[in-house]
Amino acid sequence: MAYNITLIPGDGIGPELTEATKRVLKATGVAISWDVVHAGASVQEKYGTPLPTHVLESIRKNKVALKGPVTTPVGSGFRSVNVALRKELELYACLRPCKSYSGVPTAHKDVDIVVVRENTEDLYAGIEFEKGAPQAAELIKLLAKTHGVAVRADSGFSIKPISETGSRCIARFAFSYTRANKRSKVTAVHKANIMKFSDGLFLSVAREVAKEYPDIEFEDRIVDNMAMQLVKKPHQFDVVVTPNLYGDIISDLCAGLVGGLGLAPGANIGDNAALFEPTHGSAPKYKGQNKANPMAMMLSGVMMLHHIGEKDAACRLEKAIADVITEGKNVTYDLKPDTEQAQAVGTSQVADAVIEKLRESK
Repeated sequence: MAYNITLIPGDGIGPELTEATKRVLKATGVAISWDVVHAGASVQEKYGTPLPTHVLESIRKNKVALKGPVTTPVGSGFRSVNVALRKELELYACLRPCKSYSGVPTAHKDVDIVVVRENTEDLYAGIEFEKGAPQAAELIKLLAKTHGVAVRADSGFSIKPISETGSRCIARFAFSYTRANKRSKVTAVHKANIMKFSDGLFLSVAREVAKEYPDIEFEDRIVDNMAMQLVKKPHQFDVVVTPNLYGDIISDLCAGLVGGLGLAPGANIGDNAALFEPTHGSAPKYKGQNKANPMAMMLSGVMMLHHIGEKDAACRLEKAIADVITEGKNVTYDLKPDTEQAQAVGTSQVADAVIEKLRESK
């Protein structure tokens, strides 16, 4: 039986990465019937929107999607296609594993951190008032009346909503993930010492949820201290749960610890659908050059295989990718030292090498 899965090739380098990932997934032997739909800048002119309704309908129908990076066109009415997908499909949990692979030159070895990021609230909720807008003026008046605060008249505003419901959902997701994957510790990241009613709420809910999981160690860290500790001693962390903005920043920092965004997969998960994608952007300047590293998208494919229950195929594919990295011969420029840039291979050649490793493992 074939799995019906939505495929969104994306913009820029997206189609090349998507093709390479399709090839390695096929080589695992898992039967997948791809429902190919398009979103992003490439469809803006045709549909008048970068996120056509039929894309959402496909994901709702199939429950699982694999997506390449997309570009959000200026003036499209969307702050971000990615954010819109998460909100429309209620994909409240963003899962970003950051794992060391032998052969990648990094300051720390054997890093294995999973960032669990709340995906729908916080400063990414899109509640903003432009400088000079009537709503901004009204808010300035309200703050003067209720708080006695004199906010400058030329201020813009971004509102940071954090709810008990959203915080409880993401905290339970983090603890459930930790238990299911036989991990041992959850760290909640916040700035509750300053933002007592938003981050403070997030932290208090995380502490409540922690009591439901007595078998899992729990701690909390203030976000600025967390950034420093990740750079100095990343091995003390296991699963990290955060509000939206901090998760976006912390997950990129963690990606830097293991070699960069070219090795950083991601998943956006809700109760009714899951969307898997690399965490990097569409890099339009490299479009069509067969140059971009496809491994973040391939590793997103590994996460997808785990999600649909194809655990053996997922483990075999991850090992094949890891073996190619360790060997160091068939990798893209970002994984080569400066002295060996001339020996870097292209996107499709990386796929060839991974497929060969899969064949050898049979």
